[in-house]
Amino acid sequence: MPAADRFEILLLIARPAAGKSEIIDYLKKTTLRQRLQRFHIGKLEEIDDFPMLWTWFEEDALLERMGYPRLHTDSAGYFLGNHLWNLLIERICLEYQKRLRDVPGLAREYTTLIEFSRGSEHGGYRSAFCHLSLDMLERMAVLYVDVSWEESLRKNRLRFNPEKPDSILEHGIPDDKLERLYRQSDWEELSAADPEYLEIQGRRVPYAVFDNSDDVTTARGTTLGERLREVTFLLWERYTRRG
Repeated sequence: MPAADRFEILLLIARPAAGKSEIIDYLKKTTLRQRLQRFHIGKLEEIDDFPMLWTWFEEDALLERMGYPRLHTDSAGYFLGNHLWNLLIERICLEYQKRLRDVPGLAREYTTLIEFSRGSEHGGYRSAFCHLSLDMLERMAVLYVDVSWEESLRKNRLRFNPEKPDSILEHGIPDDKLERLYRQSDWEELSAADPEYLEIQGRRVPYAVFDNSDDVTTARGTTLGERLREVTFLLWERYTRRG
């Protein structure tokens, strides 16, 4: 059963640079009382697959320098197999289980924010969702941040800081790589059947869409807060009434 006052797990998905990390940054700077009252979000734990995959990039560069074969990526930075995208989801699930074990009160007081992006080229969300644990699906709601491909490209260019390529808020992807991996998305296909719930591994998982076509996330201002309140209000209603 869902927690009485907060989402236990909130999955944020979207194209790269759509505003997911900016929403999380905004929530981190909001008091616990405000987060609970306005967004049904409790104490925060965050799991993002970007640091995981960036570690693979760094390890492969080190191995190549040492004269050994790369393990995860080729010299252009593409995964050696699409199964590695799903391995990242398995790692997210493993990380969540470790935090259930190690973080006192995680299931009672926290909202775990999980963030990733997937494009159709490497299996899309359909493939990723197949690797989410059933335990997580029972506790999860999905917030999809909606931007066009063009907006994803614009913000990806804007946020990139070459001095901090490993930064959550300042990393970027070359244009050609972004287009190949993320231009096509299967989100609309997956969500077309039902405007409120996704069918994942036989479970009804509530979702809502945060429209960020006008980029309210970059400024982290009151407009972001109000829109997030409206969307999480809808999502909370769906979360609490699913069977």
